[in-house]
Amino acid sequence: MTLRREDISMSDYDYSLPDKCIAKHPLPKRDASRLLIERNGEIADARFRDIACFLPKDTLLVFNNSRVLPARIHFSRETGSIIEIFCLSPVGGNYEVALNNRDRSAWYCLVGNGKRWKNSPLERRFHIGRKEVLLSAFREDADNGSSCIIFSWDNPTLTFGEVLDAIGQLPLPPYLNRNAVPQDNRTYQTIYSRIKGSVAAPTAGLHFTAGIFKNLEIAHIDCEEITLHVGAGTFRPVKGDYITTHHMHAEYFTVTLTALKHLLASIGNIVAVGTTTVRTLESLYYLGVYASAGDFCSSPFNPNLPHVPQWVPYEPTSNRLTATESIQVLINYMTAHRLTSLSATTQIIILPTYHPHITRGLITNFHQPRSTLLLLIAAYTRHWRSLYNHALANGYRFLSYGDACLLLPENNDCDTRPDFNLLSKLPLS
Repeated sequence: MTLRREDISMSDYDYSLPDKCIAKHPLPKRDASRLLIERNGEIADARFRDIACFLPKDTLLVFNNSRVLPARIHFSRETGSIIEIFCLSPVGGNYEVALNNRDRSAWYCLVGNGKRWKNSPLERRFHIGRKEVLLSAFREDADNGSSCIIFSWDNPTLTFGEVLDAIGQLPLPPYLNRNAVPQDNRTYQTIYSRIKGSVAAPTAGLHFTAGIFKNLEIAHIDCEEITLHVGAGTFRPVKGDYITTHHMHAEYFTVTLTALKHLLASIGNIVAVGTTTVRTLESLYYLGVYASAGDFCSSPFNPNLPHVPQWVPYEPTSNRLTATESIQVLINYMTAHRLTSLSATTQIIILPTYHPHITRGLITNFHQPRSTLLLLIAAYTRHWRSLYNHALANGYRFLSYGDACLLLPENNDCDTRPDFNLLSKLPLS
């Protein structure tokens, strides 16, 4: 019997996660994390530093190079109360423009302790070098559940990105239940993060080190980058009993023409580093479907951007191209319009009924129960519960600062380098 999306009950994707299993802090060494490998229903334990040994031959690893913003700004009122403004995404959706504005910048934000903020603007004075800067925040209503905050500052030599760097605080996941410390400014960023815009790290990438990249090079494992700015919605719980009642969050992503050509040459061999990379790669498939029909779906957040709606993968006419055809259509579209990069937004939701088009395997951390991320994992392995039970029983560390797993597809007839027998020769300490 084929599982329908209407029948997906969140109770089937629930499990008990003791607080002691949640990693509240990172390990001293990134690549010392454990790696749980699942292939063809077979499970094995390893260390992340050895991941190059277990990737299939001719793999292309795709990474999300987004960098986490110090997105929390605190303002003090005359009464002594503290109001926190959490910058989620720029109005208009263009992160590069919003972060490089030099006098004012408008953002959708969450406001903490907002009842104590009346009509007057918030103000905060701070110093960059010897110069004092006055930052003001004005609030306007927004129709997306957040507030539109217009920031302005009196030093036009500063960009808004520089303002955030000076006074903003890094947002940590709510389940860590602690404030960020200076160490997090380094450990909660991937070593290859370059493009500012996320409010949560693409955590599967936190395990990678320069040494691992060297091992990948030796093993002839190619690498490519895309950009998806991770939104706070990634932590939004599924409140209903069935997934069809859940409104998926939207995220902004960008892919270059060079990356698309690399993807085209590697179809069938692509392994995504993290769920955010999966969302981007699979969204590219549907952008190609739209482009082949000559009509992109416009983003509700910016009419100038293409958009992938939440439920489009489950419409009967949406899966009519091969992955190769879809990526080639996008390449042709970008070439015809002389584009070197393509930006869009996506609300795609990936369920256990989903058949991946672009991604053949996945490197990811362990995710919360009853979450959309766990549903995504179930699309890549029907053995997810055995995998998670094994991890819980054997002391794996869960969530953002936790350990990782490598999911390789079933019926994988591709040669591996080497097989699981190598595990008996690799030190696990």
